[in-house]
Amino acid sequence: MGYLFLSPFVIGTIGFTLFPILYSLYLSFTDYTLGGTPQWIGFQNYVEMFSNDAMFQKSMQVTFLYAGTAVPLRLVFALFIALILNKVVEMVGLYRTLLYLPSVVGGSVGVAIMWRQLFGNEGAINSILNAIGLSGHSWLGDPNTAIWTLVILYGWQFGSSMLIFLAGLRNIPSTFYEASAVDGAKPIQQFFMITLPMLTPVILFNTIMQTIQGFMAFTPAFVVTEGDPINSTLLYILYMYRQAFEYFNMGYAAALAWVMLIIIAIFTALIFKSSKYWVHYEDN
Repeated sequence: MGYLFLSPFVIGTIGFTLFPILYSLYLSFTDYTLGGTPQWIGFQNYVEMFSNDAMFQKSMQVTFLYAGTAVPLRLVFALFIALILNKVVEMVGLYRTLLYLPSVVGGSVGVAIMWRQLFGNEGAINSILNAIGLSGHSWLGDPNTAIWTLVILYGWQFGSSMLIFLAGLRNIPSTFYEASAVDGAKPIQQFFMITLPMLTPVILFNTIMQTIQGFMAFTPAFVVTEGDPINSTLLYILYMYRQAFEYFNMGYAAALAWVMLIIIAIFTALIFKSSKYWVHYEDN
């Protein structure tokens, strides 16, 4: 009976997770056009990717810039809001819900469309600038500013990280702050000597999760900018999508997917490896 009850999960995992993963690894070594028959070509997709594909290199640059700026922005802003909510006593549940909403709807196509209108030439941002006597700007049409609109969108979806930070803050014993206050510690000293060290396990978790999400971002670039202007917002997953469903190069797209998997695994391992130098647990 135990195996019978486990069978839906086991069958689902094998059929919808394990088999697609292994099959995509096989496809990455083939020349496979959607609807055709895979032809084994060995490492040719990977050689082409690293030696002759300028768009691959461009998408890597854009993605590293995006993840390297958007992830710290979201983490810092989420921690800042969590620190404020940690001091709030009345109606904190309502505030948590309202601040969490952007994370619920932030990755949707509807919000991406709203963001495109917000930063459009006739959007609210330029209207506000014109109202106060400043000239508007083509935020989405300028290669120097388009990527930053996506970074701001990612940072705006801080709700999930904020709730995790808030839970971590609530678990820090208040006696630590009381004892330090008796010794004359100021709030800034308490933050750096008590709050941050005690919060480092939560920071580690949030950093890993947000780094993975940053590298896998797709919807903002696909809906808001479509990778333009001049490929300045061509995120890696968007380029992989184009190879798979616009150019129908499924074998090449599978190789791109495995390269991203390796990159994420390396960054995750490096973060874990470095954690022994900066993550502190209550028992040590």
